[in-house]
Amino acid sequence: MKDNELAELLKYSSPKELYIVAWNNLLKVLFCPFKVKVAYSVGSLRKGNLVWVEEVKVTKHLVTVYIIQKKAYHYYHFDIVI
Repeated sequence: MKDNELAELLKYSSPKELYIVAWNNLLKVLFCPFKVKVAYSVGSLRKGNLVWVEEVKVTKHLVTVYIIQKKAYHYYHFDIVI
């Protein structure tokens, strides 16, 4: 994806909210900070810990990234706690 295409896409998103589809197929919005459980040990975070997502970002390849303790982690290392 080109930089200008990514910029066009991101101007409609917010780093402070994340839309999810809940278990009952309802669309829900989570506002930062929200709690997640570490599914796999990564960086200084250990499996099973509960941490707060400060912001939600997207990489150039459209992979969701959580900002936790001012560090970026891919979303698939975590389970959202509702």
